[in-house]
Formats: sequence, C-alpha cells, structure tokens
Amino acid sequence: MNKKGLDMATATVRIPAEKRDILRIIAGIEKIEMKEILSGLIDEYIERHQETLDLLSRPEWVDIIVRGKQEVDTGVKGKTLDELGD
Repeated sequence: MNKKGLDMATATVRIPAEKRDILRIIAGIEKIEMKEILSGLIDEYIERHQETLDLLSRPEWVDIIVRGKQEVDTGVKGKTLDELGD
C-alpha cells in the first residue's frame, strides 16, 4: 500500500531516454516523484476513455457497433442526419 492507501503494483514501462530525462527534470522542479506524474497521467487517460469503456462493457452496444462497422465496410448506404429519428 502507498501513502494514499492504494495497492500499488510494479510495471516496467519503456520510454525514450529524452522523454525520461525531461520527466525527471519536471519531477525535480515540482518536487514530486516520477511515478506520481505517471500515475496522474494514467488517471487522466482513463478518464478521457471512460465513455469507451462504458460502451464496451455493454454487449448490446458492442453488437450494434460491430454491425455498423460491417455495414460501412460492405458499402451499405447509411442515413443522412435528416433521416435519423430523434
């Protein structure tokens, strides 16, 4: 457990040396650890993609998305915005 009471696991992430060095500089200036910066970035990424996760957790929506993609791939003519119902 970390200071915030969260269960922490170890993961090895390879990043280019130049980006690592910049991250170290930023962490030093902000007086925080690099892992805190990375954890914050991961939280932001998850938040930005939450809607996608929600959609993919609903099998009926996944089926609709797959069918729609297949229709586009096979050239099925779609509807215009005016033809769509409210």
